[in-house]
Amino acid sequence: MKLNTKNGFDFGTNVLDIEVPEALRVKVKTGLEYIDGSFGGQGITPSSVTLFTGTPGAGKTTMMLKLVDSLVGQGIIGVFNTGEESLYQVKLTAERLRLKHGFSVGEETHVPTLLENCDKIRAANPKKQFVLVIDSLQTMDDGKYKDGSTNSRTPERALALITDWCKENNTVAIVIGQVGKSGQFAGRNILKHMVDSMLELTVEEDARSELYGCRVLTMTKNRFGGAGHRFYLDLKKTGFRVVAKLSA
Repeated sequence: MKLNTKNGFDFGTNVLDIEVPEALRVKVKTGLEYIDGSFGGQGITPSSVTLFTGTPGAGKTTMMLKLVDSLVGQGIIGVFNTGEESLYQVKLTAERLRLKHGFSVGEETHVPTLLENCDKIRAANPKKQFVLVIDSLQTMDDGKYKDGSTNSRTPERALALITDWCKENNTVAIVIGQVGKSGQFAGRNILKHMVDSMLELTVEEDARSELYGCRVLTMTKNRFGGAGHRFYLDLKKTGFRVVAKLSA
């Protein structure tokens, strides 16, 4: 489905004359309260790209594996592509989390090839919504240099390719972005402006708080549903449990 949501209107078009495709009005329900709630309660908007950051070790990969497994349980095509860990490690984590639905995985770091492979899966499932999770942006190569070289602009170019693909095909992408030891996002600020949503997973470090040690999932930017939604989560061996939540 080629929506091409970025182009197609003459400059000066009256906003009341624009007809929004029905596909963009149907939210992608994940089946996870803390994810759907973070996006405003209805789920994820098709064609959107989310940058998922947070404290090292907070559980970003664990959360995304739970997400993809839950999506498949909702009848959605989910693909988890890793450049951070081997697929053996991913399988071991899936066993620990007791994931039960099964989903497609990959370890492709060349973005054009990754998207081509995703399109093959989409072509085999034309009536199903498609969600791609990438772990992580810093491992991806946009293919600009034939020898596989990368530079400081590679994540920017890679994210642009992913974003254009989502806008043109009504797909959804959630891209994990790594942070440094200081907790600061390890990437250029322009990346934050390129995406539709930014989700952050941290750890409550105030020892005086009754929520000390909980994971804190916060929507810091959301073009489609408002930001500020926050969930406090208890991380167990098999995943997350909602302890408290705050609405924007």
